[in-house]
Parts: sequence; C-alpha cells; structure tokens
Amino acid sequence: MENVTNEVKPTFKILWKLTRPHTLTASFVPVSIGTVLSFPYASTKWGLFFAMMFACLIIQIATNLFNEYYDYIRGIDTADSVGIGGAIVHHGMKPKLVLNMAISLYIIALLLGIYICSNTSWWIALVGLFGMAIGYLYTGGPLPIAYTPFGEVFSGICMGCIFILISFYIQAGEINQESIMISVPIAILIGAINLSNNIRDIEEDTLGGRKTIAILIGFKKAVNLLAALFILSYLWVVIFVAVGIFSPWLLIVLLSFKKPLEAIKGFRGDRSQTPIAMKNTGLTNTMFGLFITVGYLLDFIMQNM
Repeated sequence: MENVTNEVKPTFKILWKLTRPHTLTASFVPVSIGTVLSFPYASTKWGLFFAMMFACLIIQIATNLFNEYYDYIRGIDTADSVGIGGAIVHHGMKPKLVLNMAISLYIIALLLGIYICSNTSWWIALVGLFGMAIGYLYTGGPLPIAYTPFGEVFSGICMGCIFILISFYIQAGEINQESIMISVPIAILIGAINLSNNIRDIEEDTLGGRKTIAILIGFKKAVNLLAALFILSYLWVVIFVAVGIFSPWLLIVLLSFKKPLEAIKGFRGDRSQTPIAMKNTGLTNTMFGLFITVGYLLDFIMQNM
C-alpha cells in the first residue's frame, strides 16, 4: 500500500471527482425512464420521484467512495494509478474520511428509502437493502465483486433493472412487461460503462489480483465484447418496436448511435484515446437513456392529444 503523495486537500473539486460524475447518469437515466413510463398509469408523485432520484445517486456515489477506499487499502490505487479515482493517493485525502463519507451517504439513502417505503410498500426495502449491499460488496467484503468477472452483471442488474423497476412501481403501483423489457438495454449499457473502466484498468487490475472479464479474455476481445453490448442494446429496441411491445417513438434512440461507434474507435486507437473512449461509453448510456425518455414522453403526449 502506497503512502499518500500530497497534503490533505478535501476541496470541492476533489470531492466532485470522487463522485465520478461521468458515471452518474447510470442513476439518473433509469429513474427518469421508469418515471416517464409510468405516466399513462398514474399521476406522478413528484416527492417520490425526487426521493428515488437522490437515493439512487447517493447509493452510486457511496459505492464509488467504497471503491476508492478499498482500492487504496488493497493496494490497487497507487501514486502511479491513472483513472478518475485517487483522491487518497494523489490528493492526500484521509482514507477514514472517504469511508465515513460513504457510510454517511448510506444513512441518508436509508432515510430516503424509509420515506419511499412508507408511501408505497415495505417490500421495496428488501430490494433497496440488496442494492446497497451489492454497492458495498463491489469492492468491500472478503470476496469483492470487482475482483470477479461478474462486476458488469451486478452493476447492470442493480442500477439498470432494479432502478427502473422501482421507479416505475412507486408511481404505477405495479410492474408490467414493458417496464421489465426496457430495463434490459439500460442494464446492458450500464454494464458497458463498467466494462470500459475494466478495459482501461487491465494492467493495474492484473497486478492487483483482480479477475475481471476484461482480464480473462484480453484487451481486444474485451473491446469486441463492448461493441457487441452496444449493438445488442440498439437491436433490442428495434426488435421490440417491430413486434409491437415498444412504441415506434423509441426509435428516436437511433440518433445516438454515433457515440458507441466513437467509443469503439477510441479503444481500438492508441492509448491516448482511452479517456475519450470511456467518455463516449458514458455518453452512450446518457444519450440512449435520454432518447428513450423523450420517446416515451412523445408517445404519451401523442396518445393524449
């Protein structure tokens, strides 16, 4: 484990970097989709919407903080690490402070969860606690999920499927076929964000003893897998529009297809393009989700004209 390289500088800029802002759409997008999808079924409960949005964002940020803390404790993050983390090794932030911030955010998320459950169903508490446990166990615990090939799967299911389904349920009071089906491509793209991080970190993660899918199959195959995930996400929407499960308005998502192409091109270029490729992977999820949201909103408006 490396010593910190600088004096403590818990500035706003460092704290903002700690949240890993380019990944936060992984929370914003699912909640937005689940809520807009519920428009035909019930009047929107805006208090529950904002509580759900903040709870999901807080859980994700706390997960990132746990990741920062445990990567430092286990020696994954060093003074030579490249990524968006490193508040401890690069900026001298106290490890205990990072851990305490993560725990504090979890407490806030629990309070928001109590509000949501008290206004809907206490069964949601079980799902929420499961999601929070996964957030901690991603890098914490005796066998961190991040050290296995299943990080993409768990992040996709928790932040894609579960976030959408809870957001839909707390508004509509039910879960239907469409809410389940539309959660799949979002889960895939959230997993793709995780995969892009692991592609970048192959060398450091190998030294740290991780066995991510990117490490197991190698750089080129991991990039090909990322491309396949992008294609599957878009094909999923096209196919279910064709069979009548999704509204044709959702085809507006095809306007975002340039971003995944740029992401794959960046990963297949030289290493200097990797940060841009990762940014475009995040933007793919953002734009895909926003276009899906707009598509559902347009469908709702047209149905009620």
